[in-house]
Amino acid sequence: MSHDKPWLDSYPTGVPHQIEPHECQSLVQMMETAFSKYSQRDAFNCMGKSMTFDQLNEASKDFAGYLQSLGLTKGARVALMMPNLLQYPVALLGTLRAGCVVVNVNPLYTSRELEYQLNDSGAEVLIILENFAHVYEKVKSQIAIKHVVVTSMGELMGVKGWMVNWVVRNLKKLVPVWQLPESISFKEALVRGHQTSYQSPKVYSNDIAFLQYTGGTTGLSKGAILQHRHIMANVCQIEAWLEPGLRGKSIDQMVFICALPLYHVFALTACCMFGIRSGGLNILVTNPKDISGFVKLLKGLKKFHIFPAVNTLFNALMNHPSFTKINFSNLLVAIGGGMAVQKATADRWLSLTGKPIAEGYGLSETSPVACCNTPLITEFSGHIGLPLPGTDVSIRADDGANLSYGELGEICIRGPQLMAGYWNRPHETTQSMTDDGFFKTGDIGFMSKDGYVKIIDRKKDMVLVSGFNVYPSEVEEVIAMLSGVLECGVVGVPDPVTGEAVKAYIVKKDPQLSEEEVLNHCKAQLTNYKRPKYVEFREQLPKTNVGKILRRELRVG
Repeated sequence: MSHDKPWLDSYPTGVPHQIEPHECQSLVQMMETAFSKYSQRDAFNCMGKSMTFDQLNEASKDFAGYLQSLGLTKGARVALMMPNLLQYPVALLGTLRAGCVVVNVNPLYTSRELEYQLNDSGAEVLIILENFAHVYEKVKSQIAIKHVVVTSMGELMGVKGWMVNWVVRNLKKLVPVWQLPESISFKEALVRGHQTSYQSPKVYSNDIAFLQYTGGTTGLSKGAILQHRHIMANVCQIEAWLEPGLRGKSIDQMVFICALPLYHVFALTACCMFGIRSGGLNILVTNPKDISGFVKLLKGLKKFHIFPAVNTLFNALMNHPSFTKINFSNLLVAIGGGMAVQKATADRWLSLTGKPIAEGYGLSETSPVACCNTPLITEFSGHIGLPLPGTDVSIRADDGANLSYGELGEICIRGPQLMAGYWNRPHETTQSMTDDGFFKTGDIGFMSKDGYVKIIDRKKDMVLVSGFNVYPSEVEEVIAMLSGVLECGVVGVPDPVTGEAVKAYIVKKDPQLSEEEVLNHCKAQLTNYKRPKYVEFREQLPKTNVGKILRRELRVG
């Protein structure tokens, strides 16, 4: 038995204990190999429109040429603010091929949140969907963005795209008025790039690929520095981990259901990057909240093999009356991540589809996957699985000491997929690491004698709403902007739909302050998943002897 790494003895036969680093160099090298190897295959499909690997190669090269025509130097940051559309992989891969750094931005951010992230990252170029252009317009004078590309929903879809745009703009009225005279369209960017002679830069494994923003206990988002080698390592780890599930199956091409947003690190690595590496087809779902449309899409597919999702999405799909008409016979693995998978959801999914949900665990800081159940499981396990090849997991006490099997402590992770640190935050980087190179996750759990890891609770006060991190201090800061608020405390409370919901406890300064006033203020300042679902007014809040609000006491009511 591997006493210091007991999980290795629980690995399925044939899964390597380490990944070979020489296979995993830059993402640019990986994608260019895929373009050559799979040129005639479809790489992405969105709303019925497909793009082959060859077309993706040409379009991303043109986009890289456009960025170079702007005089961007290697390492310049390019912000992408879009849902899942064909433009996303084109801009994503084009940015990397230009030697630049991708800054993924949640398109639902408010102006305040957007201003902070663009300024913190130092992004010079913004690619944004027209539906959200008005958000950027409000704060553009406070941001040092030099070039803006505004795209429309159907811009790369030909005649069908014209129809999509007409419906979005006129029928559904989803595009608020905006004025950005300095901007150009996505197609114009591609034309300009095509007219430029693209020069392939030298991209190395230690070059930064992504600034992946993640919340912090301070309430300020931090950019996790993910180098090419980190994402590439995680892609190779996922590939090795899924191999036993593929063994003996003759699959011409793996089909991924990419319903999670590509700006989220889970879909970025597990769908987009792993899909490109394996020559797979990613079916991009632009609006997974349209459950009827999503079910209709799944019913129309002959087969799909990899389906990552969060607990709330699995639940919503199963509650649709047509769910049972979907053909799951080719599904290899449904991967649950982003938030805890509930046993009731997993058991129901197994009974309806015949396939279990394999729960995994990771963070933006770990590119993201650190642990996962194997694709060979036959039922829900209730734990987050085993550390992936090359990954070490250690359970630590508050003083940093290693704990024994079954003892509760902080889950700490070390591996080739671990970030290089936080962007421009050396102090917070140091604080997040142990002396022997483990990242302190802030999650509390234990490891069994055979190496399986189970999460029990979170050390941090983070609230997890439908797989998205919400940090109470940010919400408290926003609520405190209201002149009628004396003090406030924010916690997560159980929610049957989103896993957790945000609840705000407020002591009034102005007796006239209403719940409606608080909610409207938060609506203007915070993206939807961060907003309080519940507001409770109190005469006083529980505090420590130095005056710090005790969130843990608020959580128990």
